[in-house]
Amino acid sequence: MTADDLKLEKQVCFALYAASRAVTSLYRPALDALGLTYPQYLVMIVLWERGPVLVKDLGQALDLDSGTLSPLLKRLDTAGLVRRQRCAEDERAVRIHLTGEGAALRDRATGLPRKLSGATGMTLKDLEDLRENLVRLTEELTAQQD
Repeated sequence: MTADDLKLEKQVCFALYAASRAVTSLYRPALDALGLTYPQYLVMIVLWERGPVLVKDLGQALDLDSGTLSPLLKRLDTAGLVRRQRCAEDERAVRIHLTGEGAALRDRATGLPRKLSGATGMTLKDLEDLRENLVRLTEELTAQQD
């Protein structure tokens, strides 16, 4: 190991951090127009894709704990985009449903990923490869923690 190894520009962790901030910042104006924060947008994507889901399953899909997810879902509920409902078969479990307004929001969000991916200057293939590499990296790092 050399002193060069500790230079900021050599740090993968910093490159990931900076890229994450840049992507979130790029999404912000479009999400503001939809009345969503970035984490709320991710919740809506899961609901648009899967339909009603248990909070537990939503947390697993987004890698969020209930302490982070609960206030986020409460705000979406207050905004009229989702409805939280206790499960009859298990009162401890809560299922999240889209409201009509939440389902309709999908139409306004449809072109967002493609529009914003165009701002990256990367081809769709480059972005697909990047996503696959990031998924693989996440899986490897998560496996190291288990």
